[in-house]
Amino acid sequence: MIKISMYILFFFLSLWSLDGLNINKLFKQSRVYQARITYMLICISISYLVTNFIYDFITCFK
Repeated sequence: MIKISMYILFFFLSLWSLDGLNINKLFKQSRVYQARITYMLICISISYLVTNFIYDFITCFK
C-alpha cells in the first residue's frame, strides 16, 4: 500500500517538475498527441525509478 502511494506521489511530483521544461520544441508542430504521450511516459518512468530506488533504500536498512 505504501508503494502505491509513493508511485502516485512521485508521479505528481515529476509531472509538476517536468512542467518547467519546454519539451514542445523537441517535436514537430503537428505532433501534439505524440508529445503528450511522451510527456506522460517520461513522468511514469521517473516516478517508477524514484519509487523503487527510495523503497529499496528504505527496506535495505530493516
